[in-house]
Amino acid sequence: MDRNRVDHKGVDRHRMGSPARIRIVGAGVMGRGIAQWAATAGHTVELADARQESVTEAREFVRGMLERAVAKGRTSEAEASAALERLVPLESPYSAPVDEEHAPVLVIEAVREDLETKAGLFTELEKVLPAATVFATNTSSLSVTEIGARLADPSRLAGLHFFNPVPLMRIAEVVPGAATRADIPGALTEFVEKCGHRAVTVADTPGFLVNHAGRGLVTEALALLEENVAEPAALDRIARDVLGLRMGPFELMDLTGLDVTASVIDTVWRGFRHADRLRPSYLTANRVVAGLHGRKTGRGWYAYGDEGGVSDAPGEGPEPGDAGRAVTVAGEDAAAGELRALLAASGARLDEANPRALVLVPTWGTTVAEAVERHGLDAGRTLGVDPLSLATPRRVLAVTPASAPAAVRDAVAVLAATGGEGGGSTEQGATVAVTVVRDTAGSVAQRLLASIVGVAASIAERAIATPADIDLAVTLGLGYPHGPLAWGEHVGAARLLGLQRALHATTGDPRYRPTRWVTERAQLGLPLTAPDAPLP
Repeated sequence: MDRNRVDHKGVDRHRMGSPARIRIVGAGVMGRGIAQWAATAGHTVELADARQESVTEAREFVRGMLERAVAKGRTSEAEASAALERLVPLESPYSAPVDEEHAPVLVIEAVREDLETKAGLFTELEKVLPAATVFATNTSSLSVTEIGARLADPSRLAGLHFFNPVPLMRIAEVVPGAATRADIPGALTEFVEKCGHRAVTVADTPGFLVNHAGRGLVTEALALLEENVAEPAALDRIARDVLGLRMGPFELMDLTGLDVTASVIDTVWRGFRHADRLRPSYLTANRVVAGLHGRKTGRGWYAYGDEGGVSDAPGEGPEPGDAGRAVTVAGEDAAAGELRALLAASGARLDEANPRALVLVPTWGTTVAEAVERHGLDAGRTLGVDPLSLATPRRVLAVTPASAPAAVRDAVAVLAATGGEGGGSTEQGATVAVTVVRDTAGSVAQRLLASIVGVAASIAERAIATPADIDLAVTLGLGYPHGPLAWGEHVGAARLLGLQRALHATTGDPRYRPTRWVTERAQLGLPLTAPDAPLP
C-alpha cells in the first residue's frame, strides 16, 4: 500500500491534488476569500461559521465577486455558476460527514486570531472527522506548534497562511509545526499550487516569513521619523521613487491599520527575544491609543477625505534657487564619478576652483557632517546626495544644521535640472523631483534598503525559509520590486556589507550590525541568494 496516498496516517495526496471536498471554518474576510479561491479552482467547499448568517453573507459576497469577474471577462457565466454551486453551506463547523467518502480531505480554519478559539475548534473537529483529514490553521501570528499541542493528534495540523484578498494575493505560507507529519507540508504545497497560487515552506517562528520580512521597511521608516530626518510624506516619496516600492511605509501602515502593524511589530520583536534589528518605535503606542489607525478611522499618518483620498499631504519642500551656481563634487569614488557625469550631462557649471561653489558629497553609510570634518570642507555650502537616487526620478539632498539656506535652494535647483526619467541625458529644461532631508548616516533610501536586506538575511541565516522562498514570498506578498536578497545582490554583496559596516560604525546602533549571511557571502565572493551548503 502507498502510505503517502491512502493510509489514514498519511495524506491522500491524489484526492487533495484533484478536485476534492474541503471545509473552511470561519466565513469572515479571510474565510470567504479562501472559499472563493478554492471553489473557483474546482474543489467542493463546505463553508461553516458559528453564526449561520455569516455563511449566507459570505456566499452572497462570493456570488457578487464571481458576477464581477464575469462582467470583466475573467470567467464565463457557466464557470461562475459552477463555482458557486460547489460552495456548500454547513449548519455547523462540527457537522459529521455522512460517510468516509464525503469527508473533507482538508479543513482550513480562518476564525479570530485567538489561541483558545483556534485550539478549541480543532479539538472538537477531531471528534467528528476521520483521522485522514488534514487540519490547517490560517493563523498569521500564533504558534502552529502551540495550537497543535492541544490536539490528541498534533501531527495532522499545519499552518496554511493566506493573504488578503486571497484570490489576488497569489502566495501562501505552509508552516509545519514541531509535531506535523513530514508528508503534510508537501501535500499542502501541491494543493495550493494546483489551485493557482505559489507556496513557500516556512519554519514555525514569530511572523512566519512575509510578516517578519516586512518589519525591515516599517521599523526603519519609523526610526527615521523618530530622528526627525523627514516627515512621513517625504519618506514615502523616497521609498516609492528611489526604491521603486508601490506604496511608502507610512501609506502602507495607514492601509493595513496602525493598530495591526504595531501589534505585528511588537509580536515579532518579542518573539525573537528583543532582537535589535526588529526594535519597535516609541511613536506608535500613543497613536494607536488615540485611534489614529489609518484609512479605517479617517486619520493615521495622513488625514483622509470622504472619498478615502489623502487630504493633507504636504508639498515637496523649498523653492529652487539658482541652477546656474557653480558646483563641485567631493570624493573620488564611483559614486562621486557618477554624480559628476550626471551634472555634466545636465549642463551644470562644474568649477572646482570657485570659492563660492556648492560642494555636493555622495555619502554611503556615513554623514555629510563627517565628510565636512574629514576633508575640511565649508560646512555652509556642503550638502549630501544619496547615490541610490542618482538613477531614479527623484534626487535626495541631505542638509546639516550648518547648511546655508541659499546653498540649499541652489542645490535643489542644480539637482532638479539633472535629468528626466531615470537620470539619463535630458533635453534643456527637463527637471526631476528633489526631496530635502536632514543629514543622517546613509540617508533615507540606503537605510531602508539596508534594513530590508538585513532582516531578510537574518531570516535566511536562521533557516526560517530558503533564499528562493524568501524572495518569492516577499515579491508576491509585499509587492516589492525585487526579492530582498536579489535586491541586495543587485547592489552587490561587498558594497552592501560596506554600507552595513558604515552604518554600524557611524551610529553605534546594533540594529545595523552586519549579518553573518551578508558578511560571509561578501568575503567568499558568493551571491546573497546562494543557500548555505548542507552539512555532511
